[in-house]
This record gives sequence, C-alpha cells and structure tokens, in this order.
Amino acid sequence: MTRPLPVLMLTLLLTGGCVEALENSLIFFPDKRIEATPHNLDLAYEEISFTTQDGVRLNGWWIPGAGSPFTLLWFHGNGGNISYRLDNIKRRHDLLGTSIFIFDYRGYGRSEGRTSEEGTYRDGDAAIRYLRSRGDVDPNKIVFLGESLGSAVAVEMAIRHGCAALVLESPFLSIAEMAKVTFPLLPIGSFIQTKYDTLSKIGQVSVPLLIVHGDSDEIVPFRHGQRLFESANEPKEFYRIKDAHHNDLYVVGGTAYLETLNRFLSRMIGDTPSP
Repeated sequence: MTRPLPVLMLTLLLTGGCVEALENSLIFFPDKRIEATPHNLDLAYEEISFTTQDGVRLNGWWIPGAGSPFTLLWFHGNGGNISYRLDNIKRRHDLLGTSIFIFDYRGYGRSEGRTSEEGTYRDGDAAIRYLRSRGDVDPNKIVFLGESLGSAVAVEMAIRHGCAALVLESPFLSIAEMAKVTFPLLPIGSFIQTKYDTLSKIGQVSVPLLIVHGDSDEIVPFRHGQRLFESANEPKEFYRIKDAHHNDLYVVGGTAYLETLNRFLSRMIGDTPSP
C-alpha cells in the first residue's frame, strides 16, 4: 500500500455505483507518465516489451548487473510506476551488483490495459516467463522482490512458479485487514472483492523468505509483517528497520539493510560477492 484509501471513494463504493471501477480506484494508483529512465542515473538498461497470455502488452526495464549471479525480479507497490523506483534501483544495483528486472503492471506507466488483482497475477506470470527465457539469466538464481502491494503478487508467484528466494518489503496481511486499519468502524471487507490475501497463502511458500518492515510504517502496520513471519515456513528471516516508514525503507535502512540482504542471499543461494 503505497498510498492510503480515500474516504470519498469508499463512501461511493458502499452506496452503489460502478463497483469494480470504484474498488480499483481505492487500491491502485497508477501513473502513466514515466518521469525518467535508468539512463538518467547512468545505468545501462534495455527497455523491454512483453505480452501476457490474455494479450496485454507490458513494459519493463532490464538492468544488467556485474559480479552477482542472481537476478532480482521486482514487483512494485500500488502507486506510480517503475520510474518512481529509480533511486532505489540504483542503490541496490550499485551495492549488490545484481541484475534487475522491473516491470509495470497493466495500467501503469507504458503498460497497456486496466489493473486488477487477477491482472497483476497474469502480469507476474508473463514477467517470469520472459525472464526465464533470457539466455543471460540463470533460472535457478531468480529472487522475487515484493514491495508493499507487490509483496502479495510476489507471494502468489512464488507459490505458482517457485524462485531462489523471496524478499517481502512492508507486506500486508490482506486487503480486508488493511481496510480494518484504515477504516476501523466500517465493514469494508464485506464489500471489496479484491483479496490479496497473503496471510492465507504464506504457509504455501516453500522457498527461503526474508521479510523486511519499518517499525514506524504509517500505512501498513509493523505487526502485519510480524504476523506473516510467524505464519511462514522455514527457512525465514525477519529484518526490522528502526524508524523506517512505509516508503523509505531503502533510505533509512541504507547500506546496513542491503548488506543484510546480500548476506541472506549468500546463505540461501550462495556465490554472492561481499559488498
């Protein structure tokens, strides 16, 4: 949840109208404008176009790494588009040396279509198919990185496809549980069809798991990450970033967090270089 749910749209949802469109407007906050590209930060990259099984053309960036055997497949949060993550991408790329593939869900950035929960899963399926088809990617060294809403997509993809490891940043239990947090006096869960029910799925994940959460997260409560960790299978690790909010994990966590991530991948996958 990169942005909170607006009260006005919630009221409209509960009183009728175009339910699906209104519901999507509560959850997804896409921006079609690409503000910059990796080139602006002196990163070599390829602009990638690929198509989902239901015929939606998606857009993404392939940023080749140096010195690391693994690839991060990045599932971003519900706000903006891939260009909003450029500084975060550069920090990870420079410290870890990893290749990164980040793409926009349907309806975001230069990707076509309209966003929905099922749509994001289809988009994830297509991104994995594309990434595994590349000759310069070891399919056994792909790490799924899920950011906020993207954590729910990453969990579903880990269950469907498997991966070398799964990293969840600021994950939430479910949309229904988030609605309770945002609107504690209203029965939102009874109306919203979008589930993103990570709590019910996390026990099906069978790959190494790292959950990262800021203890000052003002959008997704810190306890959501803790509860998911408690419900997850081994091997698993939890990393608390003191004083970090929802959208500044990589800033507040800094080098210490990325070194922790590197050590986690080294233990779970092997062959990662020392930063």
